[in-house]
Amino acid sequence: MTEQNAVLDDPEPCWLIPPGSGYFATDLDTIPDLPRHTELIDGSLVIAGRQTIFHMRTLRLLESDLAQKAPDSFEVQRGMMVTLGPKQRPEPDIMIAWASATKSSHQTDYKPKDVLLVAEVVSVESQVRDRERKPQLYAAAGFKVFWRVEEINGRPVVYTYELDPATKTYVPTGIHRGSLIASWPFPIEIDLDAIELPGN
Repeated sequence: MTEQNAVLDDPEPCWLIPPGSGYFATDLDTIPDLPRHTELIDGSLVIAGRQTIFHMRTLRLLESDLAQKAPDSFEVQRGMMVTLGPKQRPEPDIMIAWASATKSSHQTDYKPKDVLLVAEVVSVESQVRDRERKPQLYAAAGFKVFWRVEEINGRPVVYTYELDPATKTYVPTGIHRGSLIASWPFPIEIDLDAIELPGN
């Protein structure tokens, strides 16, 4: 049997064909062989694309800098899920949650009431989700602050938003190049130029 035929003869993963009712948030903890960082958006599984150097290094800087500055009452998480509803379980790139919400080393998600800030680093395959659908979901869940990080001319640019409680939508509060300065949920100052990227 050739290698090509062996691949064709491999059974399809059980999760490849969704049930008629779509997937539920609780399914993500039980589906076997599900790729890492698979999210649930509107009842559909979203498989993460390949990571770029920009994406990884930007996340590393944000996570380490926020974790160093965060008071003990907060916890900075990278790649943890938040369950927003029966068919919504996204995985923000960065999340700031109450430290008291971490209950177990086996915990796989947080609840909306525990989350203060979420951030997404946009990649080519995630543009629509990160610019449109995820902000809608995060705003509906009541997350007070949302950050979106874009690569522009080879450097990170952070777009910051705050929730308008009357309309349950995000309003822009700033565009940050070179440095990111914020006062909530704790004083934050991040040197965005500290990210070392090829060609810069």
